[in-house]
Amino acid sequence: MESTNNSSNFIKHIVTEDLKSGRNDEVVTRFPPEPNGYLHIGHAKSIVLNFELADEYKGKTNLRFDDTNPLKEDQEFVDSIKEDVTWLGYDWDGLFYASNYFDEMYERAVLLIKKGLAYVDDLTAEQIREYRGTLTEPGKESPNRNRSVEENLDLFERMKNGEFGNGEKVLRAKIDMESPNLNMRDPVLYRISHTTHHNTGDKWCIYPMYDFAHPLGDAIEGVTHSICTLEFEDHRPLYNWVVEHCEMEATPKQIEFARLNLTNTIMSKRNLKQLVDENVVDGWDDPRMPTISGLRRRGFTPESIRNFCREIGVARSYSTVDVQMLEHFVREDLKLKAPRTMGIIKPLKVVITNYPEGQVEMLDAEINPENPEMGTRQIPFSREIYIEQEDFMEDPPKKYFRLFPGNEVRLKHAYFIKCEEMIKDENGNVVELRCTYDPETKSGTGFTGRKVKGTLHWVEATNAVPAEFRLYNPLILDEDKEEGKTFLDHVNPNSLEILKGFVEPNMTEAKANDKFQFFRHGYFNVDPKHTTADQLVFNLIVSLKSSFKL
Repeated sequence: MESTNNSSNFIKHIVTEDLKSGRNDEVVTRFPPEPNGYLHIGHAKSIVLNFELADEYKGKTNLRFDDTNPLKEDQEFVDSIKEDVTWLGYDWDGLFYASNYFDEMYERAVLLIKKGLAYVDDLTAEQIREYRGTLTEPGKESPNRNRSVEENLDLFERMKNGEFGNGEKVLRAKIDMESPNLNMRDPVLYRISHTTHHNTGDKWCIYPMYDFAHPLGDAIEGVTHSICTLEFEDHRPLYNWVVEHCEMEATPKQIEFARLNLTNTIMSKRNLKQLVDENVVDGWDDPRMPTISGLRRRGFTPESIRNFCREIGVARSYSTVDVQMLEHFVREDLKLKAPRTMGIIKPLKVVITNYPEGQVEMLDAEINPENPEMGTRQIPFSREIYIEQEDFMEDPPKKYFRLFPGNEVRLKHAYFIKCEEMIKDENGNVVELRCTYDPETKSGTGFTGRKVKGTLHWVEATNAVPAEFRLYNPLILDEDKEEGKTFLDHVNPNSLEILKGFVEPNMTEAKANDKFQFFRHGYFNVDPKHTTADQLVFNLIVSLKSSFKL
């Protein structure tokens, strides 16, 4: 694997210094998702960073599921996360679950109680919020804060044994209710939840909070550098407090970097789940979703995502990356890999009146002009073809070089044709063109008699394969937030357009997730979900060109 971009130097500098000083003799990182949803492009940035940073220092990276909230977690999410990490091209050194450490975490909580650093509280969640205070006002102590060690030990064990209902009691750390950092004002360490866990079943009815379980999981696994996003910066004092006072042998170092923000893209897992739950999209893997599974189904390659993440690097300050940058990298990856072919998205029938009836001619066409080693293919040609509706205008403006009455154009890989006649329906719409061809103008014969300015793509009609094309625009429109409106009010009603057209006959051999460049349209992926033996479905990955520059 290539190393991460140089803009990650601030993290590399820390790691290098820790190795030089002897603080660490190896580098161990981890990717620690909560299995409460599917991974998205922001997680990809963290995956690339953690795995490639450890790889650069010949270290290890663990995949750990921080599964501390059974109400929101599911085995489906566990399986999807493992699939996504593997698809991106990474192998974890250890596969762990925070829930496998619940016994040790419980014992560490008992240790805190014995040290007088944790207590069982009867306040409700709402009361705890009220007692916590604000950024400008100190908190006030719970009436239960000074319970004896013996009473706390008894109550905590009874919590574990299921004697209390959900929300009746919590275990809190005893730190400082006047701390300027609200996270240090006696944070909750354990809550009661009589819920079956995907991994531990019904063994537990109390579950550790993320801010307690996460540092303990890192320490138990010997993680040296716990790399997370900037919103956890204010949690770092609590992270260090837990590691220190739970007397963990290993002392991981938390380092924060700015999370990825993309234009026209929702990056909140909660909001993405809402899109799925309210059927705004076709599941977590909808090609409009920024999930890794959605990007995969749309046709993005793991190489393009890795290269994108390397290029943006990591920084300490927030910024928003133009989604066109991600699209640039998939174009760069596919331009030498994707076979070229022709597809008609909005068909207009053309009859070439002077071409012999019943004759089908096979023509040579290169598979990828940018990669000659891919060779050539053969495509049929006859008197009936389809062209794009947009490639014909009855009354064209100046400098319109495609087909119009009396004009001549080249058919890609074939002949010059000239429009002689239009056939219209009862509403005045052009439904068919009658053209003539010049047999002397066949591509590849070196014809130089005259020039034409327009070249059209086409598909021979009698052998054409029907296909569905799915064209995508941003799912969310970036607009100023209006009072009283949610992100759902900014869902783009035109984010998906489904069209019926035709492709070359050799496309019957296309398989799910095969990628092609359709001449003049863009890069497309064979949809793995809706394609059947009788119906090819192509997802637009990205258009051919962009104004974006690196």
